[in-house]
Amino acid sequence: MFVTFLREWVKPDVAVMGAVAILLGAGVLKSKEVLGVFGNSAPITIACLFIISGALARTGCVDALGGWLSAVAGGSERRLLAALMLTSLLVSPFINNTPVVMVMIPAVIAVAGRSGLAPSRLLIPLSYATILGGLITMVGTSTNILVDGVARAQGLEPFSMFEISLPALVMAAVGFVFMLVFAPRLLPTRETLTQQFTGSGERWFMTELFVPEHSRLRGKTLKEACLSDGTIQVLNLVRGEAELANPDPDTRLEAGDRVVVHSCSSAVMALHSTDLVGLQAQPQVSDQDLETLRRRDVVTVEAIVGQTSRYVLRPVRDLDLLTRYGIHLVAVHRRDASISQVGGDFQLQVGDVLLVEGTPAQIKRFCDNGDLIPLTEGRQLASRRHKAPIALGTIVGVMLLAALDVMPIEGLALIGAVMVVLTGCITSEEAYKSIEWPILILIFGMLAISIAMRSSGLDRMLAVELAELGQGQSPWLMLSLVILITSIATEVLSNNAIAVLFTPVVIGLAQQMGVDPRPFVVGVMFAASCSFATPIGYQTNTLVYGAGNYRFGDFARLGVPMNIISWLLFSALIPLFWPFQP
Repeated sequence: MFVTFLREWVKPDVAVMGAVAILLGAGVLKSKEVLGVFGNSAPITIACLFIISGALARTGCVDALGGWLSAVAGGSERRLLAALMLTSLLVSPFINNTPVVMVMIPAVIAVAGRSGLAPSRLLIPLSYATILGGLITMVGTSTNILVDGVARAQGLEPFSMFEISLPALVMAAVGFVFMLVFAPRLLPTRETLTQQFTGSGERWFMTELFVPEHSRLRGKTLKEACLSDGTIQVLNLVRGEAELANPDPDTRLEAGDRVVVHSCSSAVMALHSTDLVGLQAQPQVSDQDLETLRRRDVVTVEAIVGQTSRYVLRPVRDLDLLTRYGIHLVAVHRRDASISQVGGDFQLQVGDVLLVEGTPAQIKRFCDNGDLIPLTEGRQLASRRHKAPIALGTIVGVMLLAALDVMPIEGLALIGAVMVVLTGCITSEEAYKSIEWPILILIFGMLAISIAMRSSGLDRMLAVELAELGQGQSPWLMLSLVILITSIATEVLSNNAIAVLFTPVVIGLAQQMGVDPRPFVVGVMFAASCSFATPIGYQTNTLVYGAGNYRFGDFARLGVPMNIISWLLFSALIPLFWPFQP
């Protein structure tokens, strides 16, 4: 399973469920044990919080922060960076950090454009700040909820809502200062995909033209009609029932043809000046060789492929973008390379950034249908701003009642999710889409793997091996080693997978050493989330990786020092709040 994670043969959730199927077939797992994981409270809580986070996005609670950031920052990069990180640190403890980043990326790109900054100067700090903010409460990240669920299954007392807050706040403050000082010096300036392909950014147009009966262009080729001269491209030619996409320049025009051309504004004006197109003041229809049916402004938009997108692993040919949506895929950005020649067999992956051209309405429909995240022009998610107080009241109520132990967090999250749907903050269809199903399937599968580890005795064996390795060593040193190993493993594997696998092992380790397992569980909880050095260890890093047009090594510049700081700081702080001897 881990080899499959590293080699990326299939998606992580598929790899995990494949491992579960093998263990089930081999008799290591029983059917009742596999079915029993679906009653675990942790993934149910995570799903409900995804819905509440989706409601907060749809009602504009997070989206409104973009305008506030622009007003606060003025023209200062460092002030903008401070405002962005502070906002993320304040929001992500109460809203799952992955949706926060998804909503904030377009706002950050827009603010960066207005401030004359490259988005690459801001997006990594955005991801890191939401990771640090997610550590502050039990609902800030799915990892915290998951570790708590596994620990409960092992017989530990459940964590309260703010039990982990104080050491997390210290780490957040130290990380904030470190990034504020060093991020402007260490982060690169990278052009976005739009800047690479559109250069000066001259506005482009699509114009639909009609060839009337009297046209002098009847029988002429597209090239002879000045419709295929390099500055103007014919996208579509409709003749009767037939439709030709990207027709050959030697194609001859006939009366009744409808032609969709694509060109920059200067080329359109040059075409109009030839009197071939009837756009002159009070034109005589009889003098027109081409009639304008409609002209549509074209925008070039970057959109990122999210984890829930139905376009993942689908060939571009199957998307049928031109016929179905009327848009064009210009380029794809993936892992250090921009792929401008996208063939029909090219398969999209999570984190890919698509550069598409079309009208705003066409692109919005394309993004909505495929659960893509527009980065530059952006769709207007916040269509129900008048319901924002309901969504805010819901999350505040869930947090407050959970802190007062009125009801377990899973019950409160379920009530909150139902409330935002019933009150219209989010539709039922949007609620289903807001749940990141691959993450939930991965979690369910890893919980089954954890049961297999326990029933087969693998967790005890690993715990004994670790205890023997650290024989005679202090509990503090073993805790520091656990945090370091977890942090390194998280950088190359799934944070949730590592959390589920390591939690029962460290509980066994603590029992072998005769100390309280709680500090070791907290160490895994924090270290599994603190993934800074690579773009693949945490979902928010993967999202900003493509959006900022980063290279793999860009994360290490700022991330490796952040990992070292978190390792040393948590090693020192955790024993102060959770002593080894209860």
